[in-house]
Amino acid sequence: MARDLFVDSSGLYALADHRDLRHASAARCVSQLIKGGGRLILTDYIIDEALTLAKARAQSYGALRLLEIVERSEAFRLVWMGQERFEITKAFFRKHADHGYSFTDCSSFVVMRELGLSEALTTDGHFVEAGFHALLRGATTR
Repeated sequence: MARDLFVDSSGLYALADHRDLRHASAARCVSQLIKGGGRLILTDYIIDEALTLAKARAQSYGALRLLEIVERSEAFRLVWMGQERFEITKAFFRKHADHGYSFTDCSSFVVMRELGLSEALTTDGHFVEAGFHALLRGATTR
């Protein structure tokens, strides 16, 4: 059975930017996943966050390149947050207010739990803290 992988903004950025220290690791993870028939799961919140990051770091070209990657690849599955997931995320955010989780982190955790995902293409240690496996933690080789 093919496994799906959640893609966080840091993982998406690493995948899109060849200069990122984690690009090679991200590309290997994604290549293996796609060969095995898996999909890359991300939310509209992640796209927003990643495009904002790309625009800040690489200006408009980087952001447009990232958007093009997501739009053109059939490997990506976009999950829209919507009202119901937003309400669940608010409750999760309130319940875990003592953690350093951003609202977007919380929305990612909600979607990952809903879809039964345990791994994320991310550098963010909050995913590990929340009980998930962060595939790019510590990966800094080219």
